[in-house]
Amino acid sequence: MTESEPNRPAEPLVEPDNALPETTLEALPEAVREAAARAGWSALMPVQAKAIPYLLQRRDLMVQSRTGSGKTGAYILPMVHQLDPASATCQALVLTPTRELAHQVAQAATLLFGERGLHVVSVYGGAAYGPQIEGFKRGAHLVVGTPGRILDHLIRGTLSLDGLKFLVFDEADRMLSMGFYPDMRRIQSFLPRRRVHGSMFSATYPPYVLRLAEEFLDHPGFLSLSKDHVHVAETTHLFTVCPPMRKDRSLVKILEVENPSSAIIFCNTRENVGFVTTVLQRFGYDADALSADLTQAAREKVMARLREGSLRFLVATDVAARGIDIPELSHVIQYEPGEDPESYVHRSGRTGRAGAAGTAITLVAGMEEIRLMEIARAYNLPMEERPLPTDEEVEALVAQRVTALLESEFRALDNIRKERLKRFLPLARSLEQEADETDLVAMLLDNYYQRSLHGPETPPLGAARPPAPSRENRPRRPEGRSREGRDRRPPRRR
Repeated sequence: MTESEPNRPAEPLVEPDNALPETTLEALPEAVREAAARAGWSALMPVQAKAIPYLLQRRDLMVQSRTGSGKTGAYILPMVHQLDPASATCQALVLTPTRELAHQVAQAATLLFGERGLHVVSVYGGAAYGPQIEGFKRGAHLVVGTPGRILDHLIRGTLSLDGLKFLVFDEADRMLSMGFYPDMRRIQSFLPRRRVHGSMFSATYPPYVLRLAEEFLDHPGFLSLSKDHVHVAETTHLFTVCPPMRKDRSLVKILEVENPSSAIIFCNTRENVGFVTTVLQRFGYDADALSADLTQAAREKVMARLREGSLRFLVATDVAARGIDIPELSHVIQYEPGEDPESYVHRSGRTGRAGAAGTAITLVAGMEEIRLMEIARAYNLPMEERPLPTDEEVEALVAQRVTALLESEFRALDNIRKERLKRFLPLARSLEQEADETDLVAMLLDNYYQRSLHGPETPPLGAARPPAPSRENRPRRPEGRSREGRDRRPPRRR
């Protein structure tokens, strides 16, 4: 468990209607206090103190929380009290975007459960099925895993959710960005017909995450302990220091890790707009340019794609992008800081609109960092440094994303197509064994991955959804949400 007890003042809250008072460790059941003691906690972290009362009352909840905030303990501690050791069936399911997070959550739960007779099994792609199936047979009260592998077990019949009481989405925004939405929808059809208590934890709540909550949760409240800032209040402001001569490759790394559903990438000059657009297109991204030297016909073509919502990344100068509004823009990326302080606020203000969360990332090199810090001080902006992802981090993330996409596609094959694949199994084995031939495998994987770069599949807005699962109690809309999925009113603030 990496979360430790903080000593920091309380922060402004966004909390549900009919808000519950926060709790203390001393006020919780004895089993929960003993679990906290096993983890070395003498007090609850802020997100735990605020969220646990709702979870103990089984009120569905969306929690805005970042890594290290104590969110794992917020949803595991109530399970210590609520899960029944005598019932050797899956009573709680936690979905995570990566195998590393699944392993981390499983380790934390094992520590907190102690000797209460509650068993935990973590399941994820890239690992053998045998030990996971054996874990289910021994009686897994809590199952933690990635959506793809969870779905595999459900389809095979090796995992049953008939006894499920609690469903948790951890890092929901990352699960959607990695392309897990179709798998999550199929998992929904395996849920019990009765109501299951649900909770969702996410660093950001862009519209597509809110729509996921609408599909899975029952009239959820919204809880956030994030600070409320005056300027572009719903936007997270980040910057990354890059090698001056490799800014273009740094941008590609950031896009790989962030995997935004849509973004405007701002440059200061037409020359950089053209250069960045070419780099992104060569790396397989769905990107197009908008600058003052475009012909009218070319500009109208780009604008038509924007209006249709079919363009993922727009690269533009400030002048060319003036007056353009992209709905549900999740990211604004500044390839270089603007030439005047006001341009930063105008650029970053393109995202985080109408109460939705957004992210503004600025790439800086050399003296640009000093200029950006001056802008942050002038406008009292909460600027946070995000380290440049390493090659190894990008490779690991891409590998997990490709594996999840391939597994999902394989599950959709009919028997004839699976039979057809058998012709290539000997070739696949020989390519795997021959070191000189691994470049061929890498080329095939790269070609497949490039096709996925045109945008992760996320809950659609205003589009027909897959057939609803047969559940007697359909999830109701979250508080403050209209039928069309747009915000009707903001959460109550304190």
